[in-house]
Amino acid sequence: MDKIYVFDTTLRDGEQCPGASLNIDEKIEIAKMLEILKVDTIEAGFPFSSNGDFEAVRKVSQIIKNSTVAGLARANEKDIDVCYEALKYAKNKRIHIFLATSDLHLEYKLKMSREEAL
Repeated sequence: MDKIYVFDTTLRDGEQCPGASLNIDEKIEIAKMLEILKVDTIEAGFPFSSNGDFEAVRKVSQIIKNSTVAGLARANEKDIDVCYEALKYAKNKRIHIFLATSDLHLEYKLKMSREEAL
């Protein structure tokens, strides 16, 4: 039988909306509701981006037991290490790694070819 997996980014990407801001208690409350809804993966935040995001991911990962808790990390060792530290006590954890691959990012920010990025 086919299964649909739900990967929810509300706690991280939701804060990208103008005027949106969640404190740690609000993130925990939302995460608990997402778990009740049986969301497969809850992306709790981007731990490297701030101490607040690190703490939110850490606390959510300690509370959630049935859903997988994910943290976002850029494709570099420091981001991944910090993300792991925030998630290390999670029952089910995932590090969601990304690399910007637009022509502008590759050429001017990352200074690498598309082949190097791959």
